[in-house]
Amino acid sequence: MAGRLQGKVAVITGAASGIGLGTVELFVAEGASVIAADIQDEKGAMLEKRFPGKVAYAHCDVTQEAEIEAAMKLAKSAFGGLDILFNNAGISDRMTSITEITADGWSWIFDVLVRGPALGMKHAVPLMLERGGGSIINTASIAGLQAGWGPIAYSSAKASVIHMSRAAAAQLSPQKIRVNAICPGLIATSIFGASLGLPREVADQMAARVADNAAKVQPVPKAGMPDDIAKAALYLASEDSAFVSGTHIVVDGGITVGGRHAWDASAGSPFAALFGDALPGATS
Repeated sequence: MAGRLQGKVAVITGAASGIGLGTVELFVAEGASVIAADIQDEKGAMLEKRFPGKVAYAHCDVTQEAEIEAAMKLAKSAFGGLDILFNNAGISDRMTSITEITADGWSWIFDVLVRGPALGMKHAVPLMLERGGGSIINTASIAGLQAGWGPIAYSSAKASVIHMSRAAAAQLSPQKIRVNAICPGLIATSIFGASLGLPREVADQMAARVADNAAKVQPVPKAGMPDDIAKAALYLASEDSAFVSGTHIVVDGGITVGGRHAWDASAGSPFAALFGDALPGATS
């Protein structure tokens, strides 16, 4: 039985770990050939060895346009073209207030999280048009939807990704290139440790803490895993979503449905605090 991406070619940035790695594994299992773009060369080489003939590694710092362009061109030279782009490479900064930001730090976050995907789309579109269309997926975040889920620069950048995806979809959908975003919630990856300023090795270990505790703070009682986002990306990359463009899919275990009282009866209702005995059914 053919996979849902049989014969398709994808470029995935941030492919060597976390959500990107989970997506590489799933896309290959579903029949795609993948350019795994990242700056972790050792891990990238290991991916090529794991999936000979199906994965090619491209060193790609998404702040460098020439490296983005090279990764897209590799899709054509290695596998014949490009059908899917998953702009997934990401970083985070420390949790700081607006009064503590720096101009350089702000620019760095936006260079990776917004300019990088924009340039990825720029260089992917001509190759997709050669194939008659394609699908572009951008990793956003629940931090781009609500305050409190990430540092202010990161949150602002992810909000930009959501709207950039919508605006790009308006331009590209008539050319049969769909553009959508995914907004992950608490996913067990190293990005949370990175936001605390921890070294990569220590940040990777923080993913286990997220996995252990995330189920306690959201309605769906399981930790979010990279595979959960990879499955959303598979849907958006495949023909199953042929009528879906210009939107964002929230994959967060329900954490953004409302305050804790919305799903945890033990948290107590804010109405009880406001109105007390005046509430219907209240007893003194």
